[in-house]
Amino acid sequence: MSTTATSSTGPDAVLPGEEGPGPSHVLAGAPPRTPHAVVEVLRLLVVVFFAGAGYQVGIQLGTGRPVLGALNGTALGLVVGSGLGYVLGGVLGRRTAQTTELARSRLRDVSAEQLVAGSLGLVGGVVVGAGIAWPVFLLPHASLAFPLFGVVVVVLAYSGSQIAMSKRTGVLALFGARAGLPPPTASVAALPRVVDSSVAVDGRILDVVRAGFLHGTVLVCTPVLAELQGLADAADDQRRAKGRRGLQVLEALQREAGVEVEVLDLEVPGVAEVDAKLVRICLDRGAALLTLDTNLARAAALAGAAVLDLHALVLALRPPVTAGDDVGVLLLRPGKEPGQAVGYLDDGTMVVVERARAQLGREVQVRVSSVLTTANGRLVFGSPSHTDAAPAARAGRTASAAVRPTPAVMPPHRQAR
Repeated sequence: MSTTATSSTGPDAVLPGEEGPGPSHVLAGAPPRTPHAVVEVLRLLVVVFFAGAGYQVGIQLGTGRPVLGALNGTALGLVVGSGLGYVLGGVLGRRTAQTTELARSRLRDVSAEQLVAGSLGLVGGVVVGAGIAWPVFLLPHASLAFPLFGVVVVVLAYSGSQIAMSKRTGVLALFGARAGLPPPTASVAALPRVVDSSVAVDGRILDVVRAGFLHGTVLVCTPVLAELQGLADAADDQRRAKGRRGLQVLEALQREAGVEVEVLDLEVPGVAEVDAKLVRICLDRGAALLTLDTNLARAAALAGAAVLDLHALVLALRPPVTAGDDVGVLLLRPGKEPGQAVGYLDDGTMVVVERARAQLGREVQVRVSSVLTTANGRLVFGSPSHTDAAPAARAGRTASAAVRPTPAVMPPHRQAR
């Protein structure tokens, strides 16, 4: 037979229930298996334990005379214990290696914070369970006391570990400072949001909330309310409409179920501008600034405040347009340069089309030539694609032929004269 026997204890031995190392195992980046030396050390320790147990049994039961050949009782107990330890040690070592690798694969996706919090909860559950269940030892029968004590301790230990893992942020915040661990960094999306007046005037925050992308606590400061009130009382119609719309948006935001609107009656002494007051409030309260003003977002970020820029979100969600793409654009007005026409995409991106002023008011297919990204958004440049250029030219020639004056033909009786 050409079958090659592989020792179960060799360095390349394949543990039961596992596949041997192959290209897929290496490429997948799987962690190395338990070293062979660990398995052999466990086996050696088990052999020593059973050899000592057999030696003690031989001393207690055997005598100095030979029992099996030249072996007396003590030597026989030592040999039998060593052999039994070698067999059981191999089984125990391989089983321990399998259990370790299984636990490692199961815990691969568990964060260190969860493990630390779960361990703290486990210890706390054991302490609480022992403190609650110790009166059971007052029972007359120990056979009833130990099982009850074990049930209470195990249940509370498991419950404590699960609760601590689910509330790991709070648990680490309680014990992390005492243990020298840095406080966990909270996500910007989890912070309370201080609303800027630009967000209220824009009004799209309601759609964002109703879509489920914004939730939690929304803070409205008195400087923002005062600014919106000033706009609503302005003499200019446009400013008055903006202020009223901002107040209406905040009022509608209070009725949304996904957010909790809290009005802060705060004033920042020594700071005159509203934008600077908002940045100071965010820094003092550990909140994030929710704004549509790009310049304010940059200033707040430089000051160290957390920022949620809705304008950056709008830019990130715009459909990608690259050079060479064909997009349909409705040309609305002439451009600054001769022959240019200007249209807009669905997301508001301005498109400047060369040699298309004659097609104003029509929707044409535009071949994108370049895309310019500015602080206010993107600017797309292009020209009519070849599929629309020929029909447009033919339409122009047909129109010119239709309006071209034809020579007058004199009636026959006039020609006869």
